[in-house]
Amino acid sequence: MSITAIAGSFGLVNYVVLGAYLTVLVAMGFYFAKRGTSTDDFFLAGRRIPWWAAGLSIFGTQLSAITYLAMPARAYATDWTLLILNIGIFAIAPFVIYLYLPFFRRLNITTAYEYLEKRFNVSIRLFGSLSFVTFQLGRMGIVVLLPALALSAVTGLNVYLCIAMMGILSTVYTALGGIEAVIWTDVLQAVVLIGGAFVALGIIVGNLDGGFSELVSVAIENRKFNLVHLNWDWTSDALIVVILGAIFTNSLVPYTTDQAVIQRYLTTPDERQAAKAIWLNGFLAIFAGVLFLLVGTGLFVFYKANPHRLVPLEKTDQIFALFIARQMPPGLAGLVIAGIFAAAMSSLDSSMHSISTAVTTDFVRRFIPHLSESKYLLFARCLTIALGISGTATAMLLASIEIKYLWDFFLGIMGLLGGTLAGLFMLGIFTQRVGAAHAWIGAVASIGMLLYVKLATDLNSLLYGAIGVITCFSVACLSSMIIPTKVERLTGLNIYNVPRPTH
Repeated sequence: MSITAIAGSFGLVNYVVLGAYLTVLVAMGFYFAKRGTSTDDFFLAGRRIPWWAAGLSIFGTQLSAITYLAMPARAYATDWTLLILNIGIFAIAPFVIYLYLPFFRRLNITTAYEYLEKRFNVSIRLFGSLSFVTFQLGRMGIVVLLPALALSAVTGLNVYLCIAMMGILSTVYTALGGIEAVIWTDVLQAVVLIGGAFVALGIIVGNLDGGFSELVSVAIENRKFNLVHLNWDWTSDALIVVILGAIFTNSLVPYTTDQAVIQRYLTTPDERQAAKAIWLNGFLAIFAGVLFLLVGTGLFVFYKANPHRLVPLEKTDQIFALFIARQMPPGLAGLVIAGIFAAAMSSLDSSMHSISTAVTTDFVRRFIPHLSESKYLLFARCLTIALGISGTATAMLLASIEIKYLWDFFLGIMGLLGGTLAGLFMLGIFTQRVGAAHAWIGAVASIGMLLYVKLATDLNSLLYGAIGVITCFSVACLSSMIIPTKVERLTGLNIYNVPRPTH
């Protein structure tokens, strides 16, 4: 796709809106910096975040700019199969709230991996934390690069400038304002992105002679609302594959093992508000999923009715960006593009901050416990800056040497650890006889199985979460029967002895 072919209509008004929006994000960082005087403020916002903001932040953290552009593109090119993945998030919410949240909230922890030490031992904690950190380090570059390529095509800005703007600005407000700045910028980003999708849908419907009824009728004729593929092909998006992916890979893994998500559970004043935040995120996942897929279907109908407005694209993922640049009125296009910038920055800031939290808490504070709060805070801020520089540099490197597909392969390998981690948390919460040695056996078996599946089969990657969880859990349980050991320190650490609420 030619950059100038899309970028020609972006205009001065849109650039002004984009600049103003990004300035607001940085200003928020400076504002919240005044309130961040301790690691509790920097990591947990002093537990003063209202439930609705925490819920919007969870939603915004999980909604990357890649997803925002890719979901409409998927509906444009195929159908609504992806909606089941978002329904899975809502379906898994009560499971997280009633069976996992008490352990994250009542044990007075900062990272999820502290629970693994309490339940098993320090080696399992370090494995969990290091797995998360490694995955996030690999993820940072790609979540900035791919939106930067799309935004460069839309705005005409140099791709390296787009990367630098995202990296520098997100590093500034995250290092200054900590998790509080991250959450409130997530809130702003989520509102803008959902609002932008509504505006896009309204413009699409307004440009169809038959309005919304034409959108629906043409979509039905072309089977665009199809939700399921009824077959037993485990390499495709068959119904059983998507359901397993919705339960495990897209829901259980991130919502029970990902520090970037779990940290939001810990920023609310109490457990009840954390539960409301999880419910809100589940509702938004379905609501936004329907909205984004409807936009994609609308784009299909719009360009079918107006084929002269469709320019050649390198990738279908660029279709929504093309519509924003060419069909949205000045100002609104700039605001939505600013929201996409912010979505990419939200993914980057969440990675930076959660890595900083994990490293400071699980490694530095764990093994050097006698430093002052000010030194821990200084270390966390300096590490955040270093991570921002690293993520920005990585994205620029990827843009320059064209190894995006190798990088996707690397992320696929690292993503395999999510199923293993979810298996470890399930072992901790739902078993009594499984000890640290059994957990290690399960983890090694899970990683081995997932590597085999990744390298030697064509199974859909949506199945990786289920395979990892089931392998880790079953092998560890089996080994605990074959090699029984005495398991100590279970009081308040599993569902048979839930920790008491803190007041």
